[in-house]
This record gives sequence, C-alpha cells and structure tokens, in this order.
Amino acid sequence: MSKNQNDNRFDPCPKKRGRYFNPHVRSIKRSLWDVVLWQLGAYNDLFFPKKRPEDFSYPNPQEDVDLEKPYAMWVNHSSFYLCVEGVHIITDPIWSERCSPFANFGPRRLHHPPCKVDDLPPIDIVVLSHDHYDHFDKRTLLEILKRNPEVIFLVPSGVKRRVLSLGAKNIIELSWGEAETICLSKAQDLDIQCTFVPSQHFSGRTPFDKNKTLWGGWVLDFKKLGQPFKKFYFVGDTGYNEQDFVKIGEVFGGFDLSLIPIGTYVPHLFMAPVHIGPKSAVKIHKEVKSKLSVGIHWNTFKLSSEGQKQPPYDLFLSMQKSKIDPLKFRVLDPGQCINW
Repeated sequence: MSKNQNDNRFDPCPKKRGRYFNPHVRSIKRSLWDVVLWQLGAYNDLFFPKKRPEDFSYPNPQEDVDLEKPYAMWVNHSSFYLCVEGVHIITDPIWSERCSPFANFGPRRLHHPPCKVDDLPPIDIVVLSHDHYDHFDKRTLLEILKRNPEVIFLVPSGVKRRVLSLGAKNIIELSWGEAETICLSKAQDLDIQCTFVPSQHFSGRTPFDKNKTLWGGWVLDFKKLGQPFKKFYFVGDTGYNEQDFVKIGEVFGGFDLSLIPIGTYVPHLFMAPVHIGPKSAVKIHKEVKSKLSVGIHWNTFKLSSEGQKQPPYDLFLSMQKSKIDPLKFRVLDPGQCINW
C-alpha cells in the first residue's frame, strides 16, 4: 500500500490554531446554546416541506440480486455493506441503540438493524467519514474488530489515534486529496485506490475537541487486472457548496454507485451549512455524474425536525423537478440489497 498526494487536485482543508475549518462557508456555530436556540424555535424556517401524503411510497422494485456481481446492502443510517469481487466493505457502521456518549441518553434508534454484526461476512475494510457518534460507533467497531482483527480502517486525518485505542492494527489515515491503493491477498486481481475527498461538515466528540479531526467523503476506484472495473463514492455528512462536488465529478469522471445523504435538513437555517436535504442531494447526484445513487442518513435516528418518512417524498419531488428517473436515485429498506 503506497500513499500519494492526488496530483494536488484537491486543496487541503485549511486549519487555524489546530482546528480545521470549511473553506467555502463562514464559521459554523454548533454550540450547545445553538442547539437550545433551535429547540426554542429561533431557527424555524418560514417554509416547511410539503407534507408527505399518507399513501406515498417511493418507487422501490424488489429485484433478485446476483451475488456473483458487485452488490450493496443498506444496513441503517450511513452504514452500507458492499461486496466487490469477494472483498467486503462497510461504511460508518453503527449497531448501537443510541448515537450518543451515554448509554441511556441521546438519540435512540427508530428501527432495529436488519442483521447482527455476527451475521455479516468477514469484513476486509471499514470506511469512516468522521468521528461523530452516529458515524464512529465504538461499540460496533469493537465488535467488528473482535471478529476481524486484520480489518483495514480508512479514516480521516486525526482519527487514527481513536481507532488505535480500540486495538486496530491496519489503519490508513488520509487528508483531502490523498490516496492509497489497497491490494488484498484474497483478491489478487483487484486493486482499490482509496481517495479522501472534501465535504462540508465538522467533527468532534466532546465540547473540547471540535474540528481537531478532519471530515470528508471517500472514493474507492476498483481496478480489475489493471483495468477500470467499478467506481464508488461515499459522500459522508455534508452541506452543499458549488465547488466541491463539481470538482469531484470532474476529477473522477463519474461513479457507478454513490451514497448521498437525504435526511437531517429541517430547520434549513440551522442544518444547511453541514447537512444537505433531498434538493441538494439531487444536485450532488448530477454534479458527481453518478449512474446510481442511494439515499443515506435518514430513518434510523431522529436528528432534525422533518418527519421520519419525509425525506423520500422530498427526494421524489426533487427528482421529478429535475426530470430524472427515481430509479437512478434509490431509497432502500433496511437490509435490502441491490446490484450496482
């Protein structure tokens, strides 16, 4: 595995006094007081999403899955399981009852995971977008490590020490624009170039470590016998800007599968700098030239003010407005698999 700077096609995330900050948006306030103001209504929007009809169902055909071809399963939230040529990958895995530093306090899951960690095939690669509790779940990572002690972790800059403390051995830590190629002995014909790319978000697990670690998305470029095979993009958590996603689309030339957030967007005034809604998700789908996208970061935890089932309806309306077939941007059930 050899680390390389990705031809300087992405600028590094700027840093001030040891803390990262977003280059395309003014300082983002996310203090406890801001959360209190949100709950008191100070950030209420003038306009709310059109109410979802009771009988609405996003188009979701139940298809037979060919396990010999690349396939993906939505677990919950931003956790996706991928299988490519026998290589097993999982993104931001969370199986815990709450996404919180406390066992009995904090956002509680709204549905059970569709399977247990022990039900998964042996995991080869864990992909982490940032260190928030709903994306970096220590309990789940410890379970994965117990079953897969040689698993490779892909982590943002600054997160390596957190994963080391769990007992992990194989960790690739990258900043924006850096890439490393993984070659696994179990899949000798397959090379995976892993590139960490920008997103617009923030990080931290306590009031004292805000933005001391980096956040971002991951591009996995699979090459089989040296030839392009599949290209995968995991957006991670992000707000929208007009620079990053256009550039990601230009640099990588499009994706076979993109995982794009569609939840946590109301109230817009509070959420927009760091979380996209369906309207911006469709923009990103187009700008990164995704052949197939799937909505993530919704339905599992109550982290914002829109209804639990509202995001697919707003996504459907945005797809209609953009005149895009909704089957190009899927909304899956937990545990549902699709080929890509």
